[in-house]
Amino acid sequence: MDPDFLNVFTQPAALNQFLAENVIAQGEKKKLIKPTSSNNPKLEELKLLLIDWINTTLKEEHIVVKSLEEDLYDGLVLHHLLENLGSLKLDVDKIALTEKKQRQKLSVILEAVAKCLQLEESQLKWSVESILAKDLLSTLHLLVAIAKHFEPNLAMPPNVQVETITIENTSRGLKTANAVEYITENKENLEAQSKGDAFDELFSRAPDKLDAVKKVFLQFVNQHVEKLGLNVKDIGSQFSDGVILLLLIGQLEGYFLNLRDFFLTPASTTEMLHNVNLALDLLADGGLLSFSVNSE
Repeated sequence: MDPDFLNVFTQPAALNQFLAENVIAQGEKKKLIKPTSSNNPKLEELKLLLIDWINTTLKEEHIVVKSLEEDLYDGLVLHHLLENLGSLKLDVDKIALTEKKQRQKLSVILEAVAKCLQLEESQLKWSVESILAKDLLSTLHLLVAIAKHFEPNLAMPPNVQVETITIENTSRGLKTANAVEYITENKENLEAQSKGDAFDELFSRAPDKLDAVKKVFLQFVNQHVEKLGLNVKDIGSQFSDGVILLLLIGQLEGYFLNLRDFFLTPASTTEMLHNVNLALDLLADGGLLSFSVNSE
């Protein structure tokens, strides 16, 4: 058995109880919230807020939710919630008593959620099987996504994160992987994104000021690369091959860039992408890039 799996638990009794509650069949893989995160105050705050939001939304229908895991798995509450919030009429029975009916109902409901939220299958952090299995992590991701779409002003606590363990039952025993997963948005990422949004707004609403901003950037760049005998006149074209960007990073951060590590005179798109990717890696390693940038 993977020793990392044992480290999740402080006592053998906790391990036995965990395995008893989460039966994992041969060849199956599950991602679960570690027991060490179950008493996280911010997680509890989020759960209580979602329960209160659901109960307030469905008050007129006399539906009361006490447990996210136990009360949402069969699709009844989710059905009422979507009809109430999105005025969606779903072609499913109100009450599904058998597991087969519940699975069919959840399939229709989750398909409607994905369509309404415009999410591709690869973006989904839940599934019919995980919701049906009363998986708390999947249920939280689903509810947070629905709330953000239909109730964007709902004051959810930011930076709610949990420690997760992915367990796979292989022919050689249990294989595990530990990770930290955000359930609500990372505030630092939001702040970084908001900075990017300011530039987006500049491009769309104040194009007349764009030239002035470019001049400031050019002055800043040339102040540093002139020491290398270089002069930049156009940010768009002269930064596209990654050379100026790498040299600028080297000057600002005091890096020694070995000429064998990048292409000083790139002759192809592949060589340009190599330079840009190297520059992005340097920025990320230095803690200067907190959001994703497409090298292409």
